[in-house]
Amino acid sequence: MTESTTARPKNWLVESILVTLFCCLPLGIVGIINAAKVNGAYDGGDVAGAMKASADAKKWTRLAFIIGLVLNIVGAVAYFFMMKQVMESGMDLQNMEGGY
Repeated sequence: MTESTTARPKNWLVESILVTLFCCLPLGIVGIINAAKVNGAYDGGDVAGAMKASADAKKWTRLAFIIGLVLNIVGAVAYFFMMKQVMESGMDLQNMEGGY
């Protein structure tokens, strides 16, 4: 297969944007930057560069998703245990006596 007949590689732009918004901002931005390079490189005739940018966008998007998912789960578990501790200690957060 020659470079002129190679299909355009997936650019991962939509996935990168969603991961940036909902999971992990810094790594998602790296994914967006690499995703934005795919079409330009392919249209410029640099199929190898487009494929590398696509692979990099995929890598950073997946990494951002996994890290964001792990951090969200850890945060949810920590929140659960904090609320459990508050409930067990008998604190009434809405009607605290001697409050402000």
